[in-house]
Amino acid sequence: MNEYIYTGWFWFGAAVFLIILEVMLGASFFLLSLGMSAALVGGIVFVLPKLAGVYQVLLFALIALCSLVWLRYYLKTNTHQTKHPHLNRRAEQYMGRVFALSEAIENGRGKIRVDDSTWLVEGMDAPSNTLVKVVGVDGVILKVKRMDVPDLSF
Repeated sequence: MNEYIYTGWFWFGAAVFLIILEVMLGASFFLLSLGMSAALVGGIVFVLPKLAGVYQVLLFALIALCSLVWLRYYLKTNTHQTKHPHLNRRAEQYMGRVFALSEAIENGRGKIRVDDSTWLVEGMDAPSNTLVKVVGVDGVILKVKRMDVPDLSF
């Protein structure tokens, strides 16, 4: 049996296949890491063409494992900070803003009108048209504080 079955072109082909698969399936970088590992093994096999197939596969596994561990560490420690951290958390965008109650807060619940939508609010009982400030979010319920009551929290 031929122990030199894997050539450099095999590894480059595998690299191209894995990278194309990564692009098609999404940016998890898992397959990209494996593709780059296969390309590196392909380069090594071109330099050392008599490297046995078993050692090529072991080398690929070792490089792939190291690259995946490094990628996980890198992605964990280098998180991307966005200019709009509340972009997909609509309720949190209203934190700190002041609105007038469209429906009175009775038994701790009321409603406010924000742009073209109505939001359920929780806070101290207050008549309609009272100014309230959004101080928190609980799912789709905005926590509010009356603006005419002094803040005694420390």
